[in-house]
Amino acid sequence: MAYVITDACVDILDRSCTEECPVDCIYEGDRKMYINPVECIDCGACEQACPTAAAISDRTLAGTDAAWNTRDNIAFFTEPLPGRDTALGAPGGASHLGPVGVDTPVIAALPRR
Repeated sequence: MAYVITDACVDILDRSCTEECPVDCIYEGDRKMYINPVECIDCGACEQACPTAAAISDRTLAGTDAAWNTRDNIAFFTEPLPGRDTALGAPGGASHLGPVGVDTPVIAALPRR
């Protein structure tokens, strides 16, 4: 993985990151955005665009209390989300898929802001 969108995005969904991403790898859940680890090219455009500093390099998060965000971001793509039978995987771009409309159980359980 290269970049992760942390819980700082929950209930904000600014979407500036999606406008700057050159490979369309940022997907919209219900309460937060997620970066596809297979599709991300590690360019950092999302980090520069994010007004809440939610987009961060996974290397920056490694070994910190916030490292759970990396695991959760991966789970959005590799584990079946609530109400779905299969994992999202790497659909090849978020814009043609549209909002997924559901979050990982970890994010869904967070209190509303």
